Amino acid sequence: MIPSISRADLPTIKLECYLSGIQIYPMKKTFILLTAMLVSFGSIAQQSIDLSTLWQRYAFYAGGISGLRSMNDSKHYTAQGKGTIEKYSYKTGEKVATLLDVNFLIQEEERLPNFDSYSLSNDEQWALLESETDQIYRRSSKSVVYVVNLQSLQATKIRPEKISNATFSPDGEYVAYVMDNNFYIYEISEDAHIGITTDGSFNRIINGATDWVYEEEFAIVKAFWWSPNSDKIGFLKFDESNVRSFNMDIYGKELYPNPYTFKYPKAGEDNSLVTAHIWEMSSRTVTNVLTDVAYEYLPRAKWSNENTWVISTLNRLQNTFDLYAVDAVSGSATNIYHEEDEKYLEINDDLHFLEDDSFIILSDRDGWNHLYHVASNGKIKRQITKGDFNVTTFYGIDNNKRLYYQSSEASATERNIYSIKLNGSGKVPLASRQGTNNAIFTPDMKLFINTFSAEGQPTKVTLVESRKGEQIRTVKTNERAEKALETYTYAPKKFFTVSTPSGGDLNAWMIKPVNFDENKTYPLFMFVYGGPGNQTVMNNYDPFRGMWFQMLANELDIIVASVDNHGTDGRSEEFKKSTYGQMGKLETRDQTEAVLELVKRPYINGDRIGVFGWSYGGYMASNCLFQSPEVFKMAIAVAPVTNWRFYDNIYTERYMGLPSDNGDGYDADSPLSHVDGLQGKYLLIHGTGDDNVHVQNSMRMVEALVQADKDFDWFAYPDKNHGIYGGNTMMHLYRMMTEFIAENL
Repeated sequence: MIPSISRADLPTIKLECYLSGIQIYPMKKTFILLTAMLVSFGSIAQQSIDLSTLWQRYAFYAGGISGLRSMNDSKHYTAQGKGTIEKYSYKTGEKVATLLDVNFLIQEEERLPNFDSYSLSNDEQWALLESETDQIYRRSSKSVVYVVNLQSLQATKIRPEKISNATFSPDGEYVAYVMDNNFYIYEISEDAHIGITTDGSFNRIINGATDWVYEEEFAIVKAFWWSPNSDKIGFLKFDESNVRSFNMDIYGKELYPNPYTFKYPKAGEDNSLVTAHIWEMSSRTVTNVLTDVAYEYLPRAKWSNENTWVISTLNRLQNTFDLYAVDAVSGSATNIYHEEDEKYLEINDDLHFLEDDSFIILSDRDGWNHLYHVASNGKIKRQITKGDFNVTTFYGIDNNKRLYYQSSEASATERNIYSIKLNGSGKVPLASRQGTNNAIFTPDMKLFINTFSAEGQPTKVTLVESRKGEQIRTVKTNERAEKALETYTYAPKKFFTVSTPSGGDLNAWMIKPVNFDENKTYPLFMFVYGGPGNQTVMNNYDPFRGMWFQMLANELDIIVASVDNHGTDGRSEEFKKSTYGQMGKLETRDQTEAVLELVKRPYINGDRIGVFGWSYGGYMASNCLFQSPEVFKMAIAVAPVTNWRFYDNIYTERYMGLPSDNGDGYDADSPLSHVDGLQGKYLLIHGTGDDNVHVQNSMRMVEALVQADKDFDWFAYPDKNHGIYGGNTMMHLYRMMTEFIAENL
């Protein structure tokens, strides 16, 4: 006998079935369980998404072109194949040559089986191949590196050891690199190495590369810059001696865990002492520069001409920014730009020098991120872009003094591409299709590769003409992902704004089940990040987490939504910086008020509200559950910060100031301060090898919850970092979270 099934039983039954590989097909008023049950009825709906579809078959994955680089002639580009570097015509898309194939390399040693990444010299006569790459932290790695003559196909291993940041000199005669925290130059023609520094030491001195916190928060790994004439190199030295260490046990497979210790400056603690130096090739001498300048951070540097090295500086609170032009001959430094803010300033890569030594810079000084033309003496000549939108990327300027950039002009939830004259006139939209557009321009700026995606539209790569934005041809589509969207049950996100009493209008999206019935009520599951400079409400294609939300909506019969609170990106600086000194306060208020507005809709069950977040989102999910227990009934917090005192100083102090000056702000909205409010169901997850948000955060949370005598669920992934991936980990993680939602929402 087939038992009767009530709607209340449905989420659990459906969960058990799709986790077991049994497909469930929704109809108007009944469901059919295949394999386990035999029920016949009319037509069959689309195939249901299950976890193996997402995390084992990767059915919805949609990528761009691996290793795409524009060539000097602006008519061709290179891309990485399987052990090859291929040359393609922009105009036709046809492969015109194979620049390199590992099977035909001439080597004195064992054959190079493959490579992980490549770069070309400026004259495109040489290639660097990185192989056997080991990831260090989020952006850093070390590899066995080969230099290859693309004419003779002679391949030479630079060193038997693994090295980092290998970079050709502009003239292609040398390769600079870092090994064991020392800085070297490899002279290709002589097969010889020049040691620039000798004092490098792990957890003490780093030359030519950055420390952990610069890598994570300033997104900079390589800390050296060749001069345009290859005669000099500017580089940074990090003295970590006074930075306190953090210890992690690596459990691995050995009898005893292996302790890993690295320098990690938490909020209020000492940073590395960073100094700037110039190496001169001809004299083989090093000159210290910026010796008379006061600063805390040196987050960026570049050469404006052959003899001028321009270095960015920030103070400790990151609200004072300066540019110094260093004369590479005399070593003297001149301040050429100064900017201050009452709260904070953020670093970007959008600095471009013109022939007259004036420059283009991106600044939020008028309340939005815009491009400015600045004279060589630091005086602003004009604001180039204007309006209630943010310029998010500056791509460059052509010979006709036309600038190319990406912005949020059409919508805070979209990114489009424009051009504009240096004088601020003649703006032209070049890629304005609703969604997210990202460009790679040719050296002459006449063409660009546009990578586009939108909700329900997998990544599409096209070639676009830069003068009027006319599409020339399609470079790549993702037919497999497009077919998956047709094959599997899919309900597109709906974008809207939700009006809240205190926070005003907030951008949001919602996914309803495919068989949504307005006469029913559904649980609401919120996805939150909420941190400064980030958005979850973006019109783009999300092949992984976004498809998990689809699975939850349709398999558990729930509504999934997300809201961008105060502090997030895409809107004015006033909106973004409103959370300064009080992270968590306005964000939790906004999320709570947004949910209270959403539950006014008759189809949302206000007694069944859940929230999920990762990292800053885990911090937010915890706060929502603890501070608004009358609203949120369950939460999943993955790798959360639980008090900003535990996090690194560059990120935390930028948005919170120093703990010694703002102790109350640090503690007021720490989830640790609100554990007594826990009433619902709470799942806490962390990787023990998280070098970013340390598992210490979750251990403190566990202890606080135990002392408050609260029930909760807690899971640790041994040796997994902040991304918690590797092997079957993602499958296990998302299965566990799915089960928790099904049981508690």
